[in-house]
Amino acid sequence: MQLMNEIPDTFWSLFRSVNRDIYIEALLCINEEYEYNNYFLTKEVCIQILSDMNAKKRFELQREENDTDFDMLETPSSRILNWLLRAGWLKRIEDYNTLVTNIVIPDYAAVMIDAFEKLNSEDASETDIYIQNVYATLYAFRNDPRASVGLLRTALVNTRRLNKALQDMLHNMNKFFAKLLQQDSYSGILREHLDSYVEEIVWKKYHILKTSDNFYIYKMDIKKCLREIRDDEAFIMKVQARSKMLGDNQDDVLDLLDLIERGFDDIEHRIANMDKEHTKYVRATVTRMNYLLSGETDTKGLVVQLLNKMSEEPEQMEEIITETGKRMNLSLLEILSEKSLYKRRKSRKDFISQLLPDETTGDLDKDDILRLNRIQMRFSKKQIEEFIENNMEDEVMDASKINIADEEEFEKLILAYDYSTRKNSRYMVLEEEPEMVEKDGYRYPALRFVKRRV
Repeated sequence: MQLMNEIPDTFWSLFRSVNRDIYIEALLCINEEYEYNNYFLTKEVCIQILSDMNAKKRFELQREENDTDFDMLETPSSRILNWLLRAGWLKRIEDYNTLVTNIVIPDYAAVMIDAFEKLNSEDASETDIYIQNVYATLYAFRNDPRASVGLLRTALVNTRRLNKALQDMLHNMNKFFAKLLQQDSYSGILREHLDSYVEEIVWKKYHILKTSDNFYIYKMDIKKCLREIRDDEAFIMKVQARSKMLGDNQDDVLDLLDLIERGFDDIEHRIANMDKEHTKYVRATVTRMNYLLSGETDTKGLVVQLLNKMSEEPEQMEEIITETGKRMNLSLLEILSEKSLYKRRKSRKDFISQLLPDETTGDLDKDDILRLNRIQMRFSKKQIEEFIENNMEDEVMDASKINIADEEEFEKLILAYDYSTRKNSRYMVLEEEPEMVEKDGYRYPALRFVKRRV
C-alpha cells in the first residue's frame, strides 16, 4: 500500500483523457530510452524523443479540459511532456549544480508502464518463466549455506506467474473456438489454426512445458527437494535464524513450502485441462474442415445449410419447408433404406412365466445319503494295489524315489495313502515324520509303503 499512497489524484486522469493512446505511446517511448540511458533523461532528450515519435506516427493531439491558450501555443512534444508531468506520470528533478532539468519515472508509474508494455507486447504469455527456474532456485536454497527465505519467495513468485500464464491460456481458448466457427473456407481454417492457434497456444508456454521444459520431469525432483527441506528441521531453524538476523520475519519457511507445493498441484491440474482443451480444439478443427469440404455434396451438410437458411428467414420458414418437400428425392438410399424404416420392437417376455416348476424330491433314506456322499474314485482298488506293487523295491515303496510324471500318477499316490489307512488294506505306511519332496511341479511327503503282516 505504500506506492498507492504516493500516487497523486491527477494520475488517474490519463485513463479519462481523449489523448489516452498518445500519452501511453509517449510513456513507452520515454521508458525505452530511460532504460537505455541508465534511468536518467534530461528534459531536452525527452522532447527530442517525443518529436521523433510524432514525426513517425503523426498524432493528432486534441485539447484537454484544463489546457490553457498558452498551452495550445506549445509544440505537441512539449504539450505531451508537460501534461505527463502535471498528472504525475513523470517527475521533474532540478540539478542546480549543472543547471539541468532531469526527468525521471516514479516507482508507481514504472509499475503501470510495465503493465502497458505487457498489454502492448505480442508475447504476453510470460514465456520467460520456466520450470527450470523454480528447480534451480529451490536447489540453490537447499545447498547454499547462505540461503535465506528470499529464495523461497522467488520460487513461489515464479510458480504463481507460471500458473497465471497457463490460466490465461485456458481463458483465451474460447476465442479460438469462436474464430473457428467464423471461418467459411478451407484455407481460412488452416490459416486460423496455423497462424493464430499454433502461434498463440502450442508454440508458447504449453509447447515448452511438454518438450524441453517438461513439467513432469522436473516435478518429481522439485517435490523431492521440498520434502527434503521439510524433513530437515535443523536446516529450517538455521534459515529462520539467519533471516531473523537480517530483519526478515515476514514469512515462515514451512508456509512457503506449502504454497509452492500447492502451486505445483495447480500447474498439473491446469496442464491436464489444457490437454483436454487442445484435444477438443483439434477435433473441432477437423470437424469444421470436413463440413466445409463436404458441405455441398453430403446430405448432412445440405441439411445444416437448410436449417441455417430457415433460422435466418423465420417468416419464410413454412414456404421453405414446402419447397423443400417438393424437391426432395425420396429414392436416395440414405433416405430409403432398411435402417431408416421404423421397426416395431418386440415386447419383453414375462420372466416369471418362463420359469420351470420346481422339482420335488422325496425323502432320502440312510443308504441313499451314504451313496450320494461316497467319494467317486477314478481308480479301482486293484489299480491302486498295482501302482504300489510296481513301485516297490525290496518290499518298500519310497515316494521320494518314484517318478510322478502326470496328474494320474499323483492322484494314485494320494489314493494309495488313503487306502493304506483303512483296516482291510494290504499295505501300510511306516510311522515317521517324512520330509517334503518337490519333483516336476508336484510337492508331496516322502512316504514309505510296506505290506501289512497278517
